[in-house]
Amino acid sequence: MTDAQETAADSSLRTTGGTPPDDAGSSVAGAPTPLLEPREGIPPVIADGTSLADAIAAFAAGSGPVAVDAERASGYRYGQRAYLVQLRREGAGTALIDPVACPDLSGLGSALSGVEWDLHAATQDLPCLREIGMVPSRLFDTELAGRLAGFPRVGLGAMVENVLGFVLEKGHSAVDWSTRPLPDPWLRYAALDVELLVDLRDALEKELDRQGKLEWALQEFDAIATAPPAEPRKDPWRRTSGMHKVRRRRQLAIVRELWQTRDRIAQRRDVSPGKVLSDAAIVEAALALPSNVHALSALNGFGHRTGRRQLEQWQAAVDRAKALPETALPQPGQPVTGPPPPRAWADKDPAAAARLSAARAEVSALAERLNMPQENLISPETVRRLCWEPPAAEAESVAVALTGYGARPWQVELVTPVLVDALMKKSA
Repeated sequence: MTDAQETAADSSLRTTGGTPPDDAGSSVAGAPTPLLEPREGIPPVIADGTSLADAIAAFAAGSGPVAVDAERASGYRYGQRAYLVQLRREGAGTALIDPVACPDLSGLGSALSGVEWDLHAATQDLPCLREIGMVPSRLFDTELAGRLAGFPRVGLGAMVENVLGFVLEKGHSAVDWSTRPLPDPWLRYAALDVELLVDLRDALEKELDRQGKLEWALQEFDAIATAPPAEPRKDPWRRTSGMHKVRRRRQLAIVRELWQTRDRIAQRRDVSPGKVLSDAAIVEAALALPSNVHALSALNGFGHRTGRRQLEQWQAAVDRAKALPETALPQPGQPVTGPPPPRAWADKDPAAAARLSAARAEVSALAERLNMPQENLISPETVRRLCWEPPAAEAESVAVALTGYGARPWQVELVTPVLVDALMKKSA
């Protein structure tokens, strides 16, 4: 039994029957207990204004933190919108809300303002929650807490099993949550995802406190809660899978034109872009430079299932790209705003490459001593930037640089000494 499991075993955890187990923690030390049903059963899906108002009142009157989760339809629908929102709070029970029928949940968000929201992998759910008016002012991320505490597996199922001794049924994580009505087994799965989230949060808080890492975690949670929405990605078509095969500018233009055409169609039809045309087919067409529909239809991804009209629209996109003047063709690669890729450092700046190697070794050793992933101790991008344009090899200058790159105070305090050592070794 790990220290975190012992911490959890000391808690008065509620089981599916709503009462503490006879031997609190026996499920943690022995075989895990399957969690088969929510404590109060599967709640009805809230899909009208009256039911939503009742839920808002109930959650506003509840106590303690609120467990929050959202289900998307990735791979089925366009974008990352929420198709189900799950919440649980002491005194309010569990609520399942249909954000398609109730697209404005800002009233619920306001009712929970100032309340700590407990999420697992918060950065995955916050964008879709923001779209429907739900933005936390405080949060606790159980996945990130698990990383900082040194757990090797930090998925929700693994954390609930390893820390609390219960097994969550995870068979419906990748289903099409835009389906209506949602089947009862899916709703049961969704309700169980928030069933023990606050219990998990409590156990992890104690474990982080025991390890002396709680303040670090709180700074990380605050950084997530206060972060502005991500900027739209520049040239998203460049992320087409297989792009490394495309070298010539004319071929890049074909990728761009096919990607943009596919995106418009996918958005109009509200389906995943991959269901309209695969990335592999886009790259295949770019490499082949087909001259007509017949040549296009012979390529992988444009076979017999592709109708004549569809082939014509794809060929039209290819033809548009082929007709562009040289000045309108995209440049290979993306404009570099930071350091070049590390693999190029040895040729471009051998001294910087030596600094980076030393810094990586120091940070890796420190992360191992602290029993946490290296990327959670300090982001690799921050280390690269520091080593490419190094400040003076002294604590104050390094700390200022790290802060400027967005490192939190706890990170600055821990990594500044080892990074100063690395810079001094390579400047000597």
